[in-house]
Amino acid sequence: MRDHDDVPYLVVEREGGGGLGSFILGALVGAGLALLFAPQSGEETQEEIKARALKFRDAAKEQVRGAQENIEGRLTTAREHVQARVESVREAVESGRQAAVEARGELEKKLERSKAAYRAGIEAAREVGAEAGEDLVEEIEANEEVVEG
Repeated sequence: MRDHDDVPYLVVEREGGGGLGSFILGALVGAGLALLFAPQSGEETQEEIKARALKFRDAAKEQVRGAQENIEGRLTTAREHVQARVESVREAVESGRQAAVEARGELEKKLERSKAAYRAGIEAAREVGAEAGEDLVEEIEANEEVVEG
């Protein structure tokens, strides 16, 4: 035989927006019953409600103020962090620009030295060529004398 626990059961859930309406209705009924069964007079109850409302308002203001200060603090921190990063990038760009200017200057100096060395080499080659040409002319003339002689 089957136990009573083994019998399948069905759960029915109702979907809808009844949650908020039920809450408000329950709050109103509860407030009404609290007023009816309160051991105080109507005036005393009104004063107590006013006092609690003021406390609630003050607490809400304090919460809002705290949230605003928290947000302002986070915004300030974020702004400072962004400004620090921007400054870091500016410094890096400036350093890169300065390094490029220095590298260009060095490169121009090396280029001028290379051009000067090239010109000096050309001049030396011309001089050597001219001297070699003179030596060659003298040698040819000497050979001609030997041949004619």
